[in-house]
Amino acid sequence: MRILTTTLAITLLCTTAVAPALAQKAPSAARETAPVVDPSGTFVDEYGTTFTFELCGDGTALCGVLNELKGKSATEENLEYVGKQVMQAEQSAPNQWKGELEAGGMSAEATVTQVSPDTIEITGCRAILCQTLAYNRV
Repeated sequence: MRILTTTLAITLLCTTAVAPALAQKAPSAARETAPVVDPSGTFVDEYGTTFTFELCGDGTALCGVLNELKGKSATEENLEYVGKQVMQAEQSAPNQWKGELEAGGMSAEATVTQVSPDTIEITGCRAILCQTLAYNRV
């Protein structure tokens, strides 16, 4: 039951079916040297789940609001988080923010990387289980 609960937190972050990998992808050299771009806007994944991101806090942190939840993660319990800020992350590098997803008494580590002006990747991890999904600007 603990694994199921842990997986739910990761899935809520990534808002798709559970398909954890065993290791987080290392950033490519192109991502490390990419010019700084504005992450503000609404982004959608291949399942139709959307997040709106905007700079918050001191202007360098990134806040994420879950707008719409689609796919297998759209359970009655998870739908309670639609329209709510579910993530705040501090900038850790140009175009990258690290923080936590907090929802329903659970939390998971999250890394948001803007890989291009119109694409954001979200990696959610809890212990050694990680999943990365790409979101494209709407």
